[in-house]
Amino acid sequence: MIYENNSVRELKIAYIGGGSRGWAWTLMNDLAKTEDMAGTVYLYDIDFVAAKNNEIIGKKFPGENWEYKAVKTAEEAMTGADFVIISILPGTFDEMESDVHATEKYGIYQSVGDTAGAGGFFRALRTVPMMREIAANVRKYCPKAWVINYTNPMAVSIGALYREFPEIRAYGCCHEVFGTQSLLINALEEMEGIDDASRRDIAVNVVGVNHFTWFSSAYYRNKDLFEVYERFVNRYYESGYNKKGLGHWMNDFFQSDARVRMDLFRRFGYIAAAGDRHLAEFMDFEDYLADCKKWSFGLTPVSWRKNNLKERLARSERLLSGEETWKLQRSGEEGTLQMRALLGLDTLVTNINMPNRGQISNLPYGTIVETNAAFRAGSLSPVLAGAVPDSIYPLISRAARENEATLDAAFSLDLGYAYEKFAELNMLKSLKEEEKKDLFETMYQNTKKYLGMYQK
Repeated sequence: MIYENNSVRELKIAYIGGGSRGWAWTLMNDLAKTEDMAGTVYLYDIDFVAAKNNEIIGKKFPGENWEYKAVKTAEEAMTGADFVIISILPGTFDEMESDVHATEKYGIYQSVGDTAGAGGFFRALRTVPMMREIAANVRKYCPKAWVINYTNPMAVSIGALYREFPEIRAYGCCHEVFGTQSLLINALEEMEGIDDASRRDIAVNVVGVNHFTWFSSAYYRNKDLFEVYERFVNRYYESGYNKKGLGHWMNDFFQSDARVRMDLFRRFGYIAAAGDRHLAEFMDFEDYLADCKKWSFGLTPVSWRKNNLKERLARSERLLSGEETWKLQRSGEEGTLQMRALLGLDTLVTNINMPNRGQISNLPYGTIVETNAAFRAGSLSPVLAGAVPDSIYPLISRAARENEATLDAAFSLDLGYAYEKFAELNMLKSLKEEEKKDLFETMYQNTKKYLGMYQK
């Protein structure tokens, strides 16, 4: 890279999963809007045709700062890279269909199925070997690169990168916290008449693990938002709240009416800071998932994801042919902001996932946690978040232990040991031993194409 005139040129970004029809386009959008960085994005994917298509699409984006190049090997993509971005699908949606829906035979429904519970566990078994290979390639080809992960299960993926290459400079990005900051903006408007606050104005202390994050404090300037949020919850607890309209979740699987978050606030006194669909999977099944309609959120069927993929493939064809032209937009993502800060072009404090180095004082050292971190030139430092509050500590501690146990299972490459950890999942505690064994075997058989490295 070259620094000149308050900008950075000749950057090299390796995009692992470069055939993506979602995150890759978002990155292209955000890079096109960034005027003080320039370079080449190397697109590497097991589907080279998809990566090649993104090369063509990338060249159609506005601006002249960025080149896109599809490559066939990790070595070509990663050698000398300044940044490595990971956005992969571990397997296909056929495997995810098993992750999400196999448990339904036993009356257990999952709203997302990519992080916690049985679905998250089997997705992790597929993901961890891939992350280990990526980490080994980082060590070999670009050991000083900053590695940004978007792949779920997030905490397990980051843990795998660090276990394989302890010196890696990796962190995980998740936008779930942003949604709850936006909910607090809505609370300010509804309860205080303040209608000009931005997400950057909402100062929060983030504690927890990915998709089960919480705010232990929240302020707008000098105003304590816990008091504002309590009044907001009291007003909307029964009806729920959604700026797009109540019941919108019935047509949009990613929406909710925030009733799970409101109920968790009443039960535990702290602000749950992820979407309701994710939060529900970390709680006991009877709490929310057993009657998601009552709690105003939906289950996301994999059939919807498959149909959505068809739509994105069709859009890819339109972008390739020129029938559709990409219009630059505000993505709401922070990847380019983080890169700018690490390059010394700005500073930034935001939530990320990385190993616990004391930022959460009462969770084990090395556990992958989500807190705020400060991005500065060549430096990424977690912000001290303090202790997880007593009322939510048992919940967060259990989730952290399950993540670590899943990592242990995946690193063992031993299906017998993996079953032991699977059988301990909180989501499955109502099942009998023979039911757990049957479910594990079913999910293994459904996804064994990607589990060949595991031995019985």
